[in-house]
Amino acid sequence: MARRIAAGAAYGGGSIGLIGAAAVGVFLAEVQLAKRQVGGGTAPVPPSADGRYGVAFAGPNDAMRLGMLGDSTAAGQGVRRPGQTPGALLASGLAAVAERPVDLRNVALPGARSDDLERQVSLLLADPARTPDVCVIMIGANDVTHRMPATQSVRCLTTAVRRLRTAGAEVVVGTCPDLGTIEPVYQPLRWLARRVSRQLAAAQTIGVVEQGGRTVSLGDLLGPEFAANPRELFGPDNYHPSAEGYATAAMAVLPTLCAVLGLWPETDRLDGARREDILPVAKAASQAAREAGTEVTGARAPWALLKHRRRRRLPASTEPTPHAHPDAAHGHA
Repeated sequence: MARRIAAGAAYGGGSIGLIGAAAVGVFLAEVQLAKRQVGGGTAPVPPSADGRYGVAFAGPNDAMRLGMLGDSTAAGQGVRRPGQTPGALLASGLAAVAERPVDLRNVALPGARSDDLERQVSLLLADPARTPDVCVIMIGANDVTHRMPATQSVRCLTTAVRRLRTAGAEVVVGTCPDLGTIEPVYQPLRWLARRVSRQLAAAQTIGVVEQGGRTVSLGDLLGPEFAANPRELFGPDNYHPSAEGYATAAMAVLPTLCAVLGLWPETDRLDGARREDILPVAKAASQAAREAGTEVTGARAPWALLKHRRRRRLPASTEPTPHAHPDAAHGHA
């Protein structure tokens, strides 16, 4: 796996290398400027979105169980209503496609890095009777901003994926977003942030595919809409997505979430017209990191499928119906 991760970095353009003293001064000045501007607004505490979605589909079929793990993006920081969080949007969309209720449990923690995933997975697997059918992980941005070594970051993520897969859950990972899209970040820091983010996303993809999971590249937070409309799609703190931004993200992740459960009408057959291909996993990971919304799933080692699934509009957002279980409202630990 280490060799493939190194190859992924090579496909992505190699490491940063040494930077001259003058350039270091410019980077440090840009970092201080970004710190003063990012977070200048107030990001609301993420609302708890745990509960049941798709209650209209209640019937003989048991509810599906969806787990959300990761950082503030997975938690939905930046919005005020539970139905605007990515977990709620994905649960509503999954219920509509499957025509079954979906029970959501979100253990994501704002500010979390990949080393917090061990705790989050333990929370989800504490009750074997409520093991999720599928889990979505969104992680990586804080690993970059806190300079966690990529090898440690990927090791923590792959361990989490392996534990969930061993417990019987399918896993979809939204890889590290492109931090170069944050509006207050200027050149040359923007270039560095983009490069490091993409390299981590490629490494995450390789590790996840090795463990039998699938990835969706978040890239510039899943779509050119962020570059074209940053003031509309970022939240009041200029860092976390707005409700529209989370909807854009969820719309890109939903097809893969449904496909991993065999619910999406599209198959894994490749469509050349959509630039889909079967590639060595390292090359597929690097290519996906450069194009937001790209899915990577494992084929026969060392190959992987690179897919661009068709997005569909999400159903109207709904608020959760509380679980009947008294211990369901764990929310965001």
